[in-house]
Amino acid sequence: MKKMFALLLAALMLLTCSALAEDTGLADVLAKGKLIMGFDEAYPPFGYVDENGEHVGFDIDLAKEVAARLGVELVLQPISWDAKELELSGGNIDCIWSGLTITPERREQMTFTMPYVANEQIMVVMADSGIASAADVAGKVLGTQTASASVDALDANPAVRDSLAEIALSDDFVAALMDLRLGGIDVLLIDSTVGNYYIAQQADPDSFLVLPEVLQAEEYGIAVRKGEVTLADAINAQLIAIQEDGTLDTIRSTWFANDVTTIAKYASEYKK
Repeated sequence: MKKMFALLLAALMLLTCSALAEDTGLADVLAKGKLIMGFDEAYPPFGYVDENGEHVGFDIDLAKEVAARLGVELVLQPISWDAKELELSGGNIDCIWSGLTITPERREQMTFTMPYVANEQIMVVMADSGIASAADVAGKVLGTQTASASVDALDANPAVRDSLAEIALSDDFVAALMDLRLGGIDVLLIDSTVGNYYIAQQADPDSFLVLPEVLQAEEYGIAVRKGEVTLADAINAQLIAIQEDGTLDTIRSTWFANDVTTIAKYASEYKK
């Protein structure tokens, strides 16, 4: 019996050591000299295509700074949001860095960095719609982005979800916002960081109304392949350094009037 126990213990230790040895996330990125960033290219202000056809955004600026401090090139790889997990697990990208909400379900599939942005799920309507609160969306058509945290927030609020006449899913939030303006949907469930930014950029911001209810508060993280803790730790270290030397605030102020970042909040917890 003791011999069998010893053999089992040795096998377990071997498996554990093998699992630890397989974490080559950071080493692989440094070896190839590139960090391939998967992102939604229709997700302003985090990542989108500007009038010059260039990819710009808060996440892109932040990732460029992190990559530069790691001594590697940042490679921007637009991805389909509903295939993001497959893009990551299949090795097409090194990380998902695109306002990705941290959830228990996603933690089971991916390894996350520290939370770096706070967000809320809000509902937006046209100001002349007659809709003033969540109670008024009953019988209405609600739109949101497919495979997004907004869908999860809706599922977590069955009273709202079940009151709707229809749920319309779009490939991205920009398309959903246009659908709202054109009357294809009555209400839009969207990330506050994206919805408030979009509204502020419009020539007629007062034509939109953000309902007072918040369906869900959440935080964004950067996801790497499950078990690649070395890469997540390296990104965390650079995020903390960027926050402490003031670079984060410089980047943030380009895109947000208010500070939505949470790095200072979590720095002591994640600092090695």
